[in-house]
Amino acid sequence: MQCLGAEYLMFIMGYSAVAGAAERLLLGYDSFGNVCGKRNSPVEGASLSGQDMTLKKHVFFMNSCNLDIKDRKLGSTALCVSSCPEEQLNTLEEVQLFANTTGSFLCIYSLNSFNYTRDPNADSLCPRLPVPPSKSFPLFNRCMPQTPECYSLFASVLINDVDTLHRILSGIMSARDTILGLCILALALSLTMTLAFRFITTLLVHIFISLVILGLLFVCGILWWLYYDYTNDLSIELDTEKENMKCVLGFAVVSTVITAILLVLIFVLRKRIKLTVEIFQVANKVIRSSPFLLFQPLWAFTTLIFFWILWVAVLLSLGTAGVAQVIEGGQVEYKPLSGIRYMWWYHLIGLIWTSEFILACQQMTIAGAVVTCYFNRNKNDPPDHPILSSLSILFCYHQGTVVKGSFLITVTRIPRTILMCIYDTLKEKQHSTWSRGTFRCCYCCFLCLARYLRHLNQNAYTATAINGTDFCISAKDALKIASKNSSHFAPINYFGDFMIFLGKVLVVCFTVFGGLMAFNYNRVLQVWTIPLFLVTFFAYLVAHSFLSVFETVLDALFLCFAVDLETNDGSSEKPYLMDQDFLSFVKRINRVNTARGQGDKDSVRTEEGTELRPIGR
Repeated sequence: MQCLGAEYLMFIMGYSAVAGAAERLLLGYDSFGNVCGKRNSPVEGASLSGQDMTLKKHVFFMNSCNLDIKDRKLGSTALCVSSCPEEQLNTLEEVQLFANTTGSFLCIYSLNSFNYTRDPNADSLCPRLPVPPSKSFPLFNRCMPQTPECYSLFASVLINDVDTLHRILSGIMSARDTILGLCILALALSLTMTLAFRFITTLLVHIFISLVILGLLFVCGILWWLYYDYTNDLSIELDTEKENMKCVLGFAVVSTVITAILLVLIFVLRKRIKLTVEIFQVANKVIRSSPFLLFQPLWAFTTLIFFWILWVAVLLSLGTAGVAQVIEGGQVEYKPLSGIRYMWWYHLIGLIWTSEFILACQQMTIAGAVVTCYFNRNKNDPPDHPILSSLSILFCYHQGTVVKGSFLITVTRIPRTILMCIYDTLKEKQHSTWSRGTFRCCYCCFLCLARYLRHLNQNAYTATAINGTDFCISAKDALKIASKNSSHFAPINYFGDFMIFLGKVLVVCFTVFGGLMAFNYNRVLQVWTIPLFLVTFFAYLVAHSFLSVFETVLDALFLCFAVDLETNDGSSEKPYLMDQDFLSFVKRINRVNTARGQGDKDSVRTEEGTELRPIGR
């Protein structure tokens, strides 16, 4: 199944490379089939196509102050020019002088600049006068008019009404330096949090929780202040500014709800901090025996970045794959090829499945290394190269396991995406609240199912590393064993995962705060909330990639412990294989459970009088 999927993805990549023309989207193109900034091939039937536009890198709209939309396309004629007119041109003589001075011809290519003032048809072949001053737009090199009345109309039509993809990319490209800086900040914060968890103490946890609380409150305050500033800004005219205001309100509401929920959870779980610190110290001992575990997110994240760049390149090629058709006036438009929409859907499925496959390989590698260290009888002599050993076993024997696990997550994500699209459609069309609520509840159910499957997959990968069985058998065994022991360690494990989640939240808070300060200075031209959302997603993804090492180690340790109790009884013939620090931690947990009246008469008593409950006896 995975082989067929990979072959089809390769077919899509090859097809998009042959039929697509991503440079049309990235560089911009005129109305005659010429891509600006490159040498073009002629289109049959279009006399003005096939020109050398190497020196003409800017897209100029002849009627930038009178744009209209026809079938979701701009009705104004577009030309490739050498430079945008930075001063207003009021007469054809000034247009002619600009062409002779700069080499930038603003009239139809067939009209020589010498005839700008002589040809009787010059009024229809040249831009409508006066030509407003303009500057190159950050994306697609479009000439953006600078006069207030033309600027508002042009930005509203070009950025907001025509193409959502263009609007998103324009915001990203215009703030690319800021986005890059914030991504580097998120990476640095993630590394810092990884080191903090590596040397965690009770005092450090209290400081860490205090920073999380302050960060959440501070970000919420900044977002509500920005929304208040927008509502009292009388200069808001563009749709981009209004959309920014709506997005800021959405960010503020969501962050406030998340803050309230996290504050309640922190208050409820505050008494388990000491035990959580101890389990992290046990996990750090495993990491200390195999320190390269902390570097596993680097290769996984690098692989994901490479795959996403390739995926976006293929998407752009698919989006521009079309057949050139000549319309009236010798202009050229591109008709999408049949079947492209189905390829887009399959391409989206490939994105989700392949991304989950890469993350599953990381989880399987870490679980295999933890299993090797845990079941090593000589704790003073750790195994050599457990990560390389785990990687070799993964790629030689268990790729099918991670394929099945990642496919399960993909199956649950696709309905979530469809339900979310339906919910947005119903919201726009103002359907009944009951309909929107039903789809929202279904979405939440699939979200909970996906979270459960992720935990089940992790246990299945660990069981596969222990027994060498396939995915289905491993998932069944892991579910059976973990359910018998869940009452002992589930609360501690959940709080450990909650602490890791707070680490991710802290990284996101600081990154979002930096983004708010940076993006708010340019709130007019682009929808800056889209780059902010992108940075937020990237920050959480980076933090998740690094901190999930601790989460995976903890889950693998608890399942190894359950298997250890399943197969050993602590006697000299069958001693426990767990580390002494882990054994001491288990005894303390059992004391807590015994104090709460959860003892078991059939338990095996250890040397210190603390009970360890065997499983499945």
